[in-house]
Amino acid sequence: MSTPDTGIDAGRRRGRKGGGSSARFRKVGDGAVNVLVKEPGRFFALCLDTGRAMFKWPFQWREFIQQAWFIVSVTVVPTMLVAIPFGGILSLQVGGLIRQFGAQSFTGATAVAAIVREASPLVTSLLVAGAAGSAICADIGSRKIREEIDAMEVLGINPLHRLVVPRMLACAFVALFLNGLVSVVGLMGGYFFNVMLQGGTPGAYLASFNAIAQLPDLLQAEVKAFVFGITAGLVAAYKGLNAKGGPKGVGDAVNQTVVITFMLLFVENFLISSLYFQLVPSKGM
Repeated sequence: MSTPDTGIDAGRRRGRKGGGSSARFRKVGDGAVNVLVKEPGRFFALCLDTGRAMFKWPFQWREFIQQAWFIVSVTVVPTMLVAIPFGGILSLQVGGLIRQFGAQSFTGATAVAAIVREASPLVTSLLVAGAAGSAICADIGSRKIREEIDAMEVLGINPLHRLVVPRMLACAFVALFLNGLVSVVGLMGGYFFNVMLQGGTPGAYLASFNAIAQLPDLLQAEVKAFVFGITAGLVAAYKGLNAKGGPKGVGDAVNQTVVITFMLLFVENFLISSLYFQLVPSKGM
């Protein structure tokens, strides 16, 4: 025969339910603290340790060259294929807009400013982060779950110096050259779309190149590409070194790498562009 449900038993059950809710709230709070405080702190510590390891001798030239060649092989063709329509879209949009103001002769100038200043470093960084960053994270994450990283530390080998520094610098230096490639291919695509589809004249498009753009614009784009490449390499290395949970954990780390890198790149792009426009005056026509 079941015992009657007393008020004391009901209170205990309510207390247990309340304790479960409190535990869930504490778990959510701990997760938020980990994402907002601990993760950025660990990433910043990794950046400092990698900066110190970068000046440690001997430098891993063989690893650097292999990683640079790998990044080039997986990014050059997609970069060119993305740069052509990107330059064409900018040329069509800008050309249609400035035609309404009666300034079609400045189509080339606006295309150069848009592609060289903003489009080329962003396209370069997104492809480096998406293709090279995900591959770097998967490689280091696989080494982590196979306990190769722990074995290197036991043998007295610094994983940051041996694995992270060459990959980070390879991303940065390849991004410099890819940025120039995107600029050239994007301008060629803009020229084709403007002259062939919008009825523009080749002479006006080429003659207006220097009307708005200037050499510091190209230098700023190269600085952006270099910084974006370093960011992509560091984020990929951090997520790979902290991968856990087997192959599924490596896949999750790769997805997080791409998302976090994209967010950081847009923030860095805004900060660098704002600082550039404050320090470098616009060119008068």
